Amino acid sequence: MKKLLLIGSNCVHTYNYFHLVKRYFDEVVMVTDEEHDIVDAKISNCYYVNSSLKELKNYSKAIHSYKEILKTEKPDIIHIQQISTYSFLMLRALKKSRLKIPVVLTTWGSDVLILPNKGWVFKKMVQYVLNHCDKFTTDAQFVADRMQQLAKKPLNTVIANFGINIVDIEIEKENIIYSNRLHKPLYRIDKIIHAFHQFVQQHPDWKLVIGATGTETDALKELTHRLNLEDEVTFIGWVDPTINSKMYAKSKIWVSIPESDATSISLLEAMSLGCVPVVIDLPANREWIEHQKNGIIVQDIETNFLEEALLLNMEEAALINEQIIREKGTKEVNRAIYFKIYDQLLMC
Repeated sequence: MKKLLLIGSNCVHTYNYFHLVKRYFDEVVMVTDEEHDIVDAKISNCYYVNSSLKELKNYSKAIHSYKEILKTEKPDIIHIQQISTYSFLMLRALKKSRLKIPVVLTTWGSDVLILPNKGWVFKKMVQYVLNHCDKFTTDAQFVADRMQQLAKKPLNTVIANFGINIVDIEIEKENIIYSNRLHKPLYRIDKIIHAFHQFVQQHPDWKLVIGATGTETDALKELTHRLNLEDEVTFIGWVDPTINSKMYAKSKIWVSIPESDATSISLLEAMSLGCVPVVIDLPANREWIEHQKNGIIVQDIETNFLEEALLLNMEEAALINEQIIREKGTKEVNRAIYFKIYDQLLMC
């Protein structure tokens, strides 16, 4: 019987990881920072632990809770998703309990790129977590490099992501540019609309389809109205995975220009379904996209950056991207990476 103790925030990334690796384990125990309603036959128990350190008295209470979970569940492996207060507290509890349980840490990007810069306390917390785990994964090499800079021991971080399922959809491509990142300042959807405003003046037969929603949705719709783009821009909101895949399949271009990002699953989905990716110049994007070969790397978001995508051989770019995804972007490939890590830990 192999039991996993999974620790992470109550969000889609934690659940994506769970579904990716659950077949390896006979039993999974989940610990999150807030109550959740996920139901799965593999989940034998769920715990909610308040890991906030805004009140000092919660420190001892949280560590006690984690020690009780470890004592009760006796997992074979602990896998922590993201560095946060809950990962720090769990590792402190593990040390105090004197149990010898191997720990895998998966970082998400901001926890090593941004969190340590918020002050010396946060930096020390990140360093503690890195120095007290046994195996490490992240989805981009530049994040792994930063992890190693912060740590005081060799990490040998493995590059892996949550992967995607390749979907076979036979739909004819249309002159559509697709954007499906969240409507909040980080993702700069307003800049995409401004760029499209320039683009469509030269290419009036193209459309921009904007998926997702967020705090800026109303403002983005107002911007579209002010630019007289209501006939050319469509807001479709949140869509289910089937419709999302169909949108990739019939769009020729997919665009994403956030201020910061690690490896985006939506980028992998777009690549797998034949879109030309137009992405901002970030280290994670450069690990997937070679400028003017299988996509466009945007340097200046104030320009008509969409125009350059039309200069690419889109069919050739699609073939390159399909091969890249099959080599390192599928769930099958990344599941095997995690399983190898678990095999190594359990053999020790």
